[in-house]
Amino acid sequence: MKQAKPGRKHGTGLEVEAKTCPPPTQTDTSLCPAQPLAFARIAPGLASPGFATAGWGQGVGLEKSLVRAEWVAVGSIGIGCLVLALKGAAWWLTGSAALYSDALESTVNVAASIIAYVAFRLATKPADAGHPYGHEKAEFFAAVIEGVMIVIAALSIFQESWESWRNPHPLNAPLKGIGMNAAATVLNGLWAALLMRTGRQVRSAALVADGRHLLSDVVTSIGVVLGVAATIATGILKLDPIIAALAGVYVLWSGLSVISSSVGGLMDAAPDDEVVGRIRALVGQSAEGAIEAHDLRMRRAGRLTFLEFHLVVPGDMTVAAAHDICDRVEAALKSEIQGLMITIHVEPEGKAKHHGVVVL
Repeated sequence: MKQAKPGRKHGTGLEVEAKTCPPPTQTDTSLCPAQPLAFARIAPGLASPGFATAGWGQGVGLEKSLVRAEWVAVGSIGIGCLVLALKGAAWWLTGSAALYSDALESTVNVAASIIAYVAFRLATKPADAGHPYGHEKAEFFAAVIEGVMIVIAALSIFQESWESWRNPHPLNAPLKGIGMNAAATVLNGLWAALLMRTGRQVRSAALVADGRHLLSDVVTSIGVVLGVAATIATGILKLDPIIAALAGVYVLWSGLSVISSSVGGLMDAAPDDEVVGRIRALVGQSAEGAIEAHDLRMRRAGRLTFLEFHLVVPGDMTVAAAHDICDRVEAALKSEIQGLMITIHVEPEGKAKHHGVVVL
């Protein structure tokens, strides 16, 4: 059987033009159906004969961002331990149910930061033979675990609030407790902003989830401090468990939100409508020489977005000319959208469906 011949270098992989499928001993024949010509973008080092490879990496800029993100993930563990120590001391001094709820959430923060770091390290590993599409979904699993932990913390807060409601008691050293909690809250707020900004830059679901968790902690901490202050000012002891229960409701909502947003990633959810619309527009504008593009499908996986579609070209067009169109479309898409992995299946005009993206 005729083998594909190597062509020019393109990106970080060797690009080849294929007219026939490789023998079954080299690759799974299910990847090469009896259809016209396909140009596929797969991971360097995993290129099978009969497929064209393009750059899997995202450049030096993204590499530096990933290194910075990893240090931020490590820093979250240290910051979480410091905040936990401050809030734990505040609860130990005062015996406040509200401050207990705040300290308990910080315990979850530390555990979640460790999970986020491990998931981030795993997600940034390059694709391998066992995981040819990469490990990016590991972060979604981590985010779901973090969300479940937040929900468990909320349930524990409700239990403590109920016990404090049934057996109210005066607070000890409340001003010292409020001061410690306020210092921890400021530290958490600054770190939450850094986590979410870094997570969005590198499209890390785990870091963004960790940042959102810390931000929810900041909101509840502010409410707890105000509630404890109101308890001191009014002398109404049952205000303390009420504030704790309200904090628990917010924590529960935060945990369910994290779970909901992460499950979408595990279920191969499509990108935002704005991204989908821009991709369709770029394909239509850059595929000059082709007839149409149809069967566009997209899915998110951590920092990567996978795109595949069929590109219909005139039946008498050469392989080289069709390949040039694919290169042009890919370059246009990757110039605007980071982390885009593209597979283009080329078909002759007899396969046109007269719907999808009309090439301008």
